[in-house]
Amino acid sequence: MRQVAFALPFLALAIASCDNGQNAVYEATESVAALDVADEAAAEAPPSASAGGEIAVALPKIAYVYSYGFRLPAEKIAPIQLAHADLCDAQGPQTCRILDMRQSGMEGEYSSGSLTLAVTAPQARAFGAKLSQLAGKEGGTQVSSAISGEDLSKQIVDTEARIKARTVLRDRLLEVLQTRRGTVAELVEAERAVARVNEEIDQAQSWLAEMRGRVDYSRVNISYESGMPETGSFASPVREAISSVSGILGSMLAAAIILLTILIPLGLVGLGIWRLVQRFRPAPKAASQTASEATKTD
Repeated sequence: MRQVAFALPFLALAIASCDNGQNAVYEATESVAALDVADEAAAEAPPSASAGGEIAVALPKIAYVYSYGFRLPAEKIAPIQLAHADLCDAQGPQTCRILDMRQSGMEGEYSSGSLTLAVTAPQARAFGAKLSQLAGKEGGTQVSSAISGEDLSKQIVDTEARIKARTVLRDRLLEVLQTRRGTVAELVEAERAVARVNEEIDQAQSWLAEMRGRVDYSRVNISYESGMPETGSFASPVREAISSVSGILGSMLAAAIILLTILIPLGLVGLGIWRLVQRFRPAPKAASQTASEATKTD
């Protein structure tokens, strides 16, 4: 703390003499905050091995992601998916949480689905085994599994150190505002600096909470798919031909409906016009009679 006491007079001189109040308050106070953090880190540092103490070893903070894939009949995808979701709900919100649940193609022969869970890290692998057992009882087969992890130790430590340094900086800026030293412009810039530091602290705290949540709760991705036809088999070309014929017939029927929708109104309009023309057109016999009568009179 001697360094802090030694630096405080320079902080007051910098605030009073600097033309740009924002830079003076921000940079001078940040230097004091850095010295304070260094003193606290030196005071809290564990004893070294040469002094006879044990070296503190921090465990790595790893965010794990577990992925499981199951293949089962199309009509059983929805029941198995709901059973897995119920299994998660039975563990309680402190142990397992449902993040996402989707289904697609439930009306056809080939269907798929997905389920995303957040499970506490110590129980994630045991929970995956329960998922496999539950799917196996319903005739499902596990076709894929994967485990991936991301080490967040350095990011968490760096974020914690940044929050600590910014907190000390904010406290020093608040002390400057409380003492009312400097001009009005310098005090206004100090208030703006406090607002910026608070925003940085809030953002860093949200990052830290998100990273800790990823470490504490492992993500479990579950995918479901129905049995796909084997490539190169005898039935595969037949199925493809049948599906093509049905698609062609459907296209022809759609085209016929469109044509009828267009031609029927046009035909009715043409029929009406033709009847009007026939109605007002003179008959051929009447025209010939009038012509013969005209010749006789002549």
